Amino acid sequence: MSTSPIIDVEGLFVTYGEFTAVRDVSFQVQPGELYALLGTNGAGKTSTLEVVEGHRRATSGTVRIFGESPRDGRAVRARMGIMLQESGFSPDLTVRESVGLIGSLSGRRDDVDRVLGIAGLSRKVDTLVSQLSGGEKRRLDFATAVYGSPELVILDEPTTGLDIQSRDALWAAVDRLREEGSTVVLTTHYLEEAQQRADRIGLMHGGTLHREGTVAELTRTLPSVITFALPPGAPEPPTVGALNGAFHVETFHLQEDLHRLLAWAHDRGVELRDLQAGPTRLDDVFRALDAT
Repeated sequence: MSTSPIIDVEGLFVTYGEFTAVRDVSFQVQPGELYALLGTNGAGKTSTLEVVEGHRRATSGTVRIFGESPRDGRAVRARMGIMLQESGFSPDLTVRESVGLIGSLSGRRDDVDRVLGIAGLSRKVDTLVSQLSGGEKRRLDFATAVYGSPELVILDEPTTGLDIQSRDALWAAVDRLREEGSTVVLTTHYLEEAQQRADRIGLMHGGTLHREGTVAELTRTLPSVITFALPPGAPEPPTVGALNGAFHVETFHLQEDLHRLLAWAHDRGVELRDLQAGPTRLDDVFRALDAT
């Protein structure tokens, strides 16, 4: 497998008139990686992805896909599959015709029935697009993106509108693609999906790439939390932060402070009620963006 980045973005700016939507964004996506690009509303991730996909020109900066310009369709189209938030298929085409059309336009080769099986649409092959439910249309979007097992797959909000079983099936298909060597770029508002599946995450805010790293690296930027309550008449614990009888402790040394608290409670025979302790989650890091 090549060691050169699949996506290489350097100093990207995107402006609309006097408004700068993307400001000096740089990142790389490595071969075989699942990279999640997340952002608050208006963060600039959609504009960034549009440049990566070749749908929009950069105002300035450099973007390379497989070492080529994303605007060079002949060089990148057959190697990249894109699942947009809304693909806009013709309502008068059947499911089979829609997938076959995208295959011919992309230059990728595959078996339509195989791809529709992966997407869970085998029973809908002759159904008109206009007759599909919202979730079925999302599965059709996915089928066209993964047709031909492209080297790079961009999934823009892939599980919106899907039920739990359909989500599980989609992620199983993504796992198979990755096992075959595909690189995946994901955007999603379901942060648990990114937390569970992404190798690295880029967090955009206010048009810039605010933070980047693994889930562990990102969550270590905020303290872990211990919460508990004490019975009436209990002595004061070795901590601060009582609020309405409950204690809320923020710490960058979770194991050490939790051990100290448990030892204190054991030595004094005190019950720690509603005790919860755990590291910061990705959604906490995400919310913190608005405070910066």
